[in-house]
Amino acid sequence: MGTVLLAAPRGFCAGVDRAIETVEQALLRWGPPVYVRNQIVHNTHVVRELASRGAVFVSTLENVPEGSTVVFSAHGVAPAVYAQAEARRLNIVDATCPLVAKVHQEVRRYARHGYEIALVGHAGHEEIEGTRGEAQDRVQVVGSPEEAARLEVQDESKVVWLSQTTLAVDDVADTVRSLRARLPLLQDPPGDDICYASQNRQDAIRAIAEKCDLLLVIGSANSSNSARLAEVALRAGAGAAYLIDDASYLEDGWFAGVETIGVTAGASAPESRVGELVTDLATRGYDHVEQVETTEERIHFSLPRKLDPKRLTPGAVEQVPDPDGQTSPSASAAPLRVEEGPDG
Repeated sequence: MGTVLLAAPRGFCAGVDRAIETVEQALLRWGPPVYVRNQIVHNTHVVRELASRGAVFVSTLENVPEGSTVVFSAHGVAPAVYAQAEARRLNIVDATCPLVAKVHQEVRRYARHGYEIALVGHAGHEEIEGTRGEAQDRVQVVGSPEEAARLEVQDESKVVWLSQTTLAVDDVADTVRSLRARLPLLQDPPGDDICYASQNRQDAIRAIAEKCDLLLVIGSANSSNSARLAEVALRAGAGAAYLIDDASYLEDGWFAGVETIGVTAGASAPESRVGELVTDLATRGYDHVEQVETTEERIHFSLPRKLDPKRLTPGAVEQVPDPDGQTSPSASAAPLRVEEGPDG
């Protein structure tokens, strides 16, 4: 009899829940088609399900008929994209994760104060492109310690680092160490940019990795946070680790000599796929299942105000605080509601 260790937390985070519900509610309110710029979240199953209900995923706003409803994905967009949508008279519903919106605010704040920004992340990723677009002339994307060591800036006394929200904590730390060696006066961000969900899922993997001969991560190949989980698993001692979209991706050769299998899911992966995987593993003899929970997540984000009319009176402008205490109107931010557990 083999054992399956289920890492917890796993699967959808509050930002992903909010983004998916945003598309669902937009379809109910305005009817199909509802256009979505890029994938609402990086998961093939989620995209396929929403498409079957009338969501149309497009890579450019030129493919959205004027006057139509468009949803911006959880990864966020640059101000130029917002302006383009307004110019096309689109009904904009912004599903940007509030934690991504926070990094956008940090970029605006530091650019406003004359800083150059070393943005740690993967060039070309949708989140990075949207964040960089807040101040393109002030932001340089840094993808590795090697790139950090070569970074050139105008004023070494006015540089701050920020990061993509879905990275592996260890990778960010390595890159920041290299940045600091290159720029001793480098400033830290006002808070941790790695989102709570990425951090929690990485911690959960570390708690089980050494016990696992094989660790399976449910998530799509283009999901940054899911891919990082497989990398973290290997670093933390798992015998092998694979990123798979669902149980159909399993290969028989992976199970030779394997007694204990770890299972988790990225923040954009549905729990239903975890259940299907566990069922498949049981048919292979891994029918003893244990859940290993490292923390409890009780975070919820409100829907965008266009879909939550009770949040604001008609014509009101939502004010969102910048990290330096200023406020600015935002179409993407949503208040964070946290239900405290017994330990506060």
